[in-house]
Amino acid sequence: MSLLCLLCFFVAKFSPKLHRMSESQSLPMNFGGIAEEEFSSFDNSRIIVWPISYEGTVSYGGGTGQGAAAIIDASRNMELYEDETDAEVYKLGIHTVDESPSIDPVERMMDSLYDRAQQLVGSGKFVTMIGGEHSVSAPVIRAHADKYPNLSILQIDAHADLRDTYDGTPYSHASIMARVVKDLKIPAVQVGIRSISAEEARALDDLPTRIFWARDIVGRDDWWDDAVEGLTENVYLTIDIDGLDPSLVSATGTPEPGGLGWYDAIGLIRTLARNRNVVGMDLTEYSYVEGQSASAFLCAKLIYKTLAFVFEKETPKVRN
Repeated sequence: MSLLCLLCFFVAKFSPKLHRMSESQSLPMNFGGIAEEEFSSFDNSRIIVWPISYEGTVSYGGGTGQGAAAIIDASRNMELYEDETDAEVYKLGIHTVDESPSIDPVERMMDSLYDRAQQLVGSGKFVTMIGGEHSVSAPVIRAHADKYPNLSILQIDAHADLRDTYDGTPYSHASIMARVVKDLKIPAVQVGIRSISAEEARALDDLPTRIFWARDIVGRDDWWDDAVEGLTENVYLTIDIDGLDPSLVSATGTPEPGGLGWYDAIGLIRTLARNRNVVGMDLTEYSYVEGQSASAFLCAKLIYKTLAFVFEKETPKVRN
């Protein structure tokens, strides 16, 4: 056989495989890649995913402004059957709203997010915000506090975020929990903390918060109930992804060593969802790094599993 014939044979046999687009790549750019209108339209959805592109107060690693879009992109590759709950929570409807862009100055950004959060929370749907840096959680929590009485916060994080100001602004990512527990007087349980300033340490005894230090809890499960018992009836869950160990998620602004493992976090969230009324949630501080998709996929999976736990009683079983 001539060289030309061999080349033609190769092209005919293998080129369709080389150029074929994977199924996930053809899915719509929404959380979960949900193609069916009945499960992704605003009117039909029980859950809203709200991406925010903001990193206006970052102080170390950048990339959080592109984090939400990367997580949504990665989510199109997830299995939408969640094995632990034996359910497909997306069939309750998950609608992805337009991304909220960055606005300057930071005060205007926070006001804009609060106004948008009021609209979304007022719709009666479950709001899942994806950041962006952690500062964007404060106005979203404020909007939930307006609607839900007796609210408390469960924070998964490497940092206490209780500085009154940082880099000259009270709206910093390092001050988000100060805005919540100091200004809004919302009690909190903070989990996975392993980095705190002297200023924050001195203030702890006067604040309505309880810390579960990473050094005391990692690799154990006997603290989950204790942590949840410190929360009120209605709970907002805020996850700074640096709460997990950087061996799992290195793509984050300040990757502190010694964090929670995957099953540490999942066990806590499962315990929370089965014992309290989770009214809203966010995941922040994933920093997009081109070519590194594992961290984005983990974030997407963590969000989806959390939703599966929150709505476990509302979703029909697949196998049973």
